[in-house]
Amino acid sequence: MTRATAVRAVLAVAVLLVSVYITLTMSPRLGLDLQGGTRIVLQARDTATVEADRETTDRTLEVLRQRIDSLGVSEPTLTRSGEDRIIVELPDVQDPRQAAEVIGRTAQLTFHAVEGEGTDQPEEETPAPESTADPAPDTDPAPDTDPAPDTDPDRLTLPDEQGRLLALGEPRLSGAGVEDATAAFDAQGGAGWTVSLEFRKGAGQDWKKLTGEAACHPAGDDRRRVAIVLDEKVISSPQVDPSVGCRAGLPSGATQITGSFSADEARDLALLIKGGALPVPVEIVEQRTVGPTLGAAAIDASAQAALIGAAATALFITVVYRLFGALAAVALGAYGVISYAALLALGVTLTLPGLAGFVLAIGMAVDANVLVFERAREECADRPTRSLRSALTTGFRKAWSAVADSNATTLIAAGLLFFLGSGPVKGFGVTLAIGVVASMFSALVIARALTEIAANSRFVSDYRGVNGIARPGAVRTWLVRKDPKLFRKSARWLVVSAALVVVAVAGIVVRGVDLGVEFTGGRLVEYSTSRPVDVETARASIAAAGFGDAEVTTAGDGDLSVRTGKLDNDGEHALRAALAEEGGETTKVRDELIGPSLGDELRRNALIALGVAVAVQLAYLAVRFRWTFAVASVVAMVHDVILVVGAFAWLGRPVDGIFLAALLTVIGYSVNDSVVVFDRVRELWGANRRTPLDTIARRAVLQTVPRTVNTGMGALFILAALAVLGGDSLADFALALLIGIVVGTWSSVFTAVPGALALERSAKAPPPPAPGKGKGTPRGKARAARRDPLDNGARV
Repeated sequence: MTRATAVRAVLAVAVLLVSVYITLTMSPRLGLDLQGGTRIVLQARDTATVEADRETTDRTLEVLRQRIDSLGVSEPTLTRSGEDRIIVELPDVQDPRQAAEVIGRTAQLTFHAVEGEGTDQPEEETPAPESTADPAPDTDPAPDTDPAPDTDPDRLTLPDEQGRLLALGEPRLSGAGVEDATAAFDAQGGAGWTVSLEFRKGAGQDWKKLTGEAACHPAGDDRRRVAIVLDEKVISSPQVDPSVGCRAGLPSGATQITGSFSADEARDLALLIKGGALPVPVEIVEQRTVGPTLGAAAIDASAQAALIGAAATALFITVVYRLFGALAAVALGAYGVISYAALLALGVTLTLPGLAGFVLAIGMAVDANVLVFERAREECADRPTRSLRSALTTGFRKAWSAVADSNATTLIAAGLLFFLGSGPVKGFGVTLAIGVVASMFSALVIARALTEIAANSRFVSDYRGVNGIARPGAVRTWLVRKDPKLFRKSARWLVVSAALVVVAVAGIVVRGVDLGVEFTGGRLVEYSTSRPVDVETARASIAAAGFGDAEVTTAGDGDLSVRTGKLDNDGEHALRAALAEEGGETTKVRDELIGPSLGDELRRNALIALGVAVAVQLAYLAVRFRWTFAVASVVAMVHDVILVVGAFAWLGRPVDGIFLAALLTVIGYSVNDSVVVFDRVRELWGANRRTPLDTIARRAVLQTVPRTVNTGMGALFILAALAVLGGDSLADFALALLIGIVVGTWSSVFTAVPGALALERSAKAPPPPAPGKGKGTPRGKARAARRDPLDNGARV
């Protein structure tokens, strides 16, 4: 065993031991779509006096946190998203009406001068609570206090606590100025339960001025009162104490609201004043509720899909690559442990798309091993007498460029998912990125250490049928024997690809794209009923309840999916009651509400994400390859995107945020395949600069087809298991990726390569340099770079 192999083995064991420890001692953080609960996104809005910026949104978040904490919701999570949005996650809250009650009133708290009675005849007057303070030493005489009440119809008129209508002036003070509000029992003064108010510095002066103006009216006059309004409801309208003189007002720290409160009433009023003091108003733009059974079913389905898909992938690579394939399967199991431990250690919240990304990455993790093994097979075929260890080492070295480029393009796709995706889709980007890094470690460290140790065994080296790489594979042997002239007339492949694009575009135009509620706005609710209800009966019941525009379809195992436009929580409750008349006990499985403004934003961001994906991949490929190769790869990528969208249009499947995640993954996969092919074209062309490019391209494709097929099979096993076992939640995601992998494999050979050949005919750039003879590389170093790794350089 060489020193490098020993270092890799020790590092692999150390990382595995740490990963196992983390896995056994830590529990995953599940998103609400897996554990059940309600997720609400609030949009802060500007007012005439306050801008909804980062600072005011943070203060609003803290106010909402106080409300939720004071009402005892279990482990709520509140975070700011961007400059002016707040995400509220409430585990185990299944009724959005309950969630709205937990969050509380979301309008601004305002303080108004009372200008007199309202326009309607009030009921019998009841004494109002008083606002007291130590009297000011100097007071001005009160002006005339008998003007007739103003009956301006445009004035804000609200009932007070006893139901009497009051005419209120303009807001003089907002809840943003409230520093604190506390309930206390005043035993010494005999006032009973009171609520003390403290204001911020500037707001305290406004409060003093407001109460000073009210004190200019006689005791008992409505105009001596100050109205505290929340959600267009007067929560308190105390009179200024008679001891307060005109224009003197109440200082901030000396303000008490009294009025025969019980302990609960005083605490509630203090909570409303303090907790209701939102610096800016907020609006619900997104609301999602997931039942606990749906999340548990998704976890079980994903676990089964991962086990079945991983077992099928391990069996497949073992059959293809024999002993070394079995060792790669062991490394695949280690990959699963390491990537899961990384998710736990980083505190990543595991969402449903993230779980799908974790499962998908298992199938894609064999890519690097397949690239190395196919390279090693080529080395053994070219030089049958060389040692197995030497062929394996050369395979790792020559495969590095393709491994690095293909994983870089996948990381780009994962980064775009994280930065441009929304909600749970970000989790998919995180798990995909972690999966890529973990797969690199498992292939280049763990699998390499295992295979190098095995290659040192005389038994493994002598029996070529055992190790799996000393002989070329059956697919490669067949292709070499047949030697099909794939690109003699390369334009015909471009015609076939163009025809497929036309069919896809026809589906988009004729059938249309069924945008999900996430992109259009509206509400989508899925129900489970105790008695079977067919779609027509459910549609009739819902229409009779006043929801004639609702779309009713089947979902899952006999569930019903109802999609409507604007529908509030009370309306959803009425809709559920209508279904219960026909279906008996009706349980809400999931509920998605997207405001129209957010739907427009998400749709716009989806298009931006696709545009950025194309631009970033083009830029990366242009740096790493010739511009002709880069443009051809991007054309193939756009071809794949159009075909996947067109297939969904023809099938009538919904296009939503999870579909966008699948589409961006398809982009990464498509570019990944093209990179492997063009990496081989670049290598062969540099070594054979006088050979026609179409011949070089044909050889490169025939040499990389085994890798493309074997890697695709690993992903297909996983996706097929997800499509069958994942239910409605993951079926569309798996279907999009299945279509994407098939068309991506096709386009990397029959769209990208013919496109590059067409572009090269008009390009004037010379062929790439031979391997090891790049610009600025000394000849001695180039010779050293090509030396056999086990050759010490000695000569006789």
